[in-house]
Amino acid sequence: MTAPLMVLAAGGTGGHMFPAQALAEAMLARGWRVTLSTDARGARYTGGFPDEVEIEILPSATFARGGVLAKALVPFTVARGIASAAARLRQMSPAVVVGFGGYPSIPALGAAVLLGVPRMIHEQNGVLGRVNQLFARRVNAIACGTWPTVLPKGLEAYFTGNPVRAAVLDREGAPYIPPGDYPMSLLVIGGSQGARILSDMVPVALAALPEELRLRLRVSHQAREEDVERVTAAYREAGMEAEVRTFFTDVPARMADAQLVISRAGASSVADISVIGRPSILIPFAAAASDHQTANARGLVDAEAAVMIPESSAKPEVITATITQIFSQPGAAVKMAHNALAHGRPDATERLVDIALEIAKKDSLP
Repeated sequence: MTAPLMVLAAGGTGGHMFPAQALAEAMLARGWRVTLSTDARGARYTGGFPDEVEIEILPSATFARGGVLAKALVPFTVARGIASAAARLRQMSPAVVVGFGGYPSIPALGAAVLLGVPRMIHEQNGVLGRVNQLFARRVNAIACGTWPTVLPKGLEAYFTGNPVRAAVLDREGAPYIPPGDYPMSLLVIGGSQGARILSDMVPVALAALPEELRLRLRVSHQAREEDVERVTAAYREAGMEAEVRTFFTDVPARMADAQLVISRAGASSVADISVIGRPSILIPFAAAASDHQTANARGLVDAEAAVMIPESSAKPEVITATITQIFSQPGAAVKMAHNALAHGRPDATERLVDIALEIAKKDSLP
């Protein structure tokens, strides 16, 4: 007997792909088959997916990129992607399609609507993204990673939390070593769009720390490719030990080793920080749609697990003062770590699995 099939629709950024990867890992463990539907851009984030996941690359597009001609072609590209997805869904007969947002998820979700395949969406942020808004009234269920999430009037949703990858769960609740008179680790992470301000501000802020603190820090800093050289030089000039890369494949391990995390407030980053349990300074990406990163950060801030610095206030001297305050109060840092852990939802993947399995049993929407 052929195992049931789940189709995951996601792409665009790691924030969409990491929860999809977590669900893929869980469903494979249950004996399901899993296919990921994405586009060429989303395919760049599939390196961590299990080998058993079949990757379907379908055409998709967005009005947010390209010139006049590219924007004019968007409807045709999307229509072609939906037609290709519909042909594939007819062949594969999936039990359920789960969308995680991002324009690469449009073809599979659009095809599921046309064919009446059971379907649901998961929204990672505190505000529905544009694609999830488009499908919110056309799915059998909405799951939310951040609570509360702003929803269209009249709709209800399940609060699952944001699924995290197995590598993060392996570090769940890792013992926290508070700041002290010994070498300490600092992790600096930002998404592909939001990393620039961290590269501009954080090295300058760290260079201004008291010498006895600055020289004890080992920094892991994720930067855009065009910024790696100058960020590396800035740390070198400050006499600091730093590793600067465009992407760390071992973020969970580095986070578990860190005394402090400085990060944008992307949903996946906030989830990782919560599940592992680390003090953090969160600088929400101001250009994020509907300011959803501020909504993402609010839970950790309200739990007294993080300090939020609005982008407009993220000057080097403010960051320096905040770092100094956290590192000078080991007891308070420990409390922040514990509060972050209490805020986490390590069972988010299982909650999402339960909803998806229930949807797969039901008749779809017309």
